[in-house]
Amino acid sequence: MKTAGYDDWLEKANLDDHSRRKHKILREYFRQYLIVRCQLPKRERFRIAIVDGFAGAGRYNCGASGSPLIFLEELETTLELINTQRAVQGINPIEIEAMLVFNDASPDVVDLLRSRCEPLVAAVKDKPSKLHIQMRYFSDPFEVAYPAMKAVVEGGRYRSVIFNLDQYGHADVQVPTVQDIMRITASTEVFYTFAIQTLMTYLSQRDPALLERQLRHLSLSPEQLRHLDDKLLSKQEWLGAAEKTVYEALKACAPYVSPFSIRNPDGWRYWMLHLANNYRARQVYNDVLHENGELDHFGRSGLRMFNYNPANEGRLYLFKEDDRAAARNQLNSDIPKLVMEAGDVMPMSDFYESAYSATPAHKDDIHAAMLENPDLEVITPDGGVRRKGNTISVEDTIRLKLQRSFFPMFGSNPKT
Repeated sequence: MKTAGYDDWLEKANLDDHSRRKHKILREYFRQYLIVRCQLPKRERFRIAIVDGFAGAGRYNCGASGSPLIFLEELETTLELINTQRAVQGINPIEIEAMLVFNDASPDVVDLLRSRCEPLVAAVKDKPSKLHIQMRYFSDPFEVAYPAMKAVVEGGRYRSVIFNLDQYGHADVQVPTVQDIMRITASTEVFYTFAIQTLMTYLSQRDPALLERQLRHLSLSPEQLRHLDDKLLSKQEWLGAAEKTVYEALKACAPYVSPFSIRNPDGWRYWMLHLANNYRARQVYNDVLHENGELDHFGRSGLRMFNYNPANEGRLYLFKEDDRAAARNQLNSDIPKLVMEAGDVMPMSDFYESAYSATPAHKDDIHAAMLENPDLEVITPDGGVRRKGNTISVEDTIRLKLQRSFFPMFGSNPKT
């Protein structure tokens, strides 16, 4: 939730279209995150720290929840869902210990936020609940508050950490800070939102070579770059160039960076990045995007989404069914090529780690392409062959068949 003044939250806290879209993604991903992290039958306690660096006052004029309340609401409702399913399966319930750290630059806004959060927290404590919540509030600019918020997370020895950084522009959070956040634990994830104009202005000063390289084919003048207009922002070519620029500028922050833009009828102005340290988080995030369809991508839809010539290649990918059909076509050739780069066999874990570094594809489409490709087979740990995509496991192995329809054998003797 973006930082605004106290008067703004009392009188003008309107929910615009791009905020509605990103909150939908945030809510659905957080729900799936909790389900995945609590799925081990033997786990009976899960601990998580959530830091909302630009929390705002928690609720819009229309009554819609902002990000702080989304986290609180989903913790309660999703835990109830998880434990209901566990009861049906005869599994002991799981408890969640959650530390929520909310910050806003305005002390008055934080007071308003507290007045909206504390009744929810009190209601949870008054019920026989498996949810245990601790709250911490800060009221400083993010970079000022960050060391103290980080100390709360590290002091509590939380291993599962989510940062939500929904800033107005780009300069409120420094890239080195994002890199430091991702090093807090191996299971840290970040939602990082910003307006593209401010990133372009930042890069024009800090890394003009990167900016020139990625935007060269658009032939933009310095004046056009300083004042991005609606006509430019609505072009698909702009989306592709901006997305590449975002990725190149921030890929050093995490192994898995999802650099997709929030859909907006007035053009691609706002970006919502998801950064993670492991492929499983990116896998779940990609699947959530396909189920909600609120973000856009331009480029390839297979495993190497940026490997295209911007002058004459690439297409708009809206995470819808017809886009998935195009992705399956590219995956049919991309997957064997990736396996061949490793030799002829890849552990599925290695495949996932490589594939999810740069793909918008849905997990089901990747698995379907593996099984439908005549040159590939997926082998189970006991030597069997997988026949259904939903049974593919991280313990499996993907390999090239000895008899292939297209791909040549490495080391084979040339014909004479």
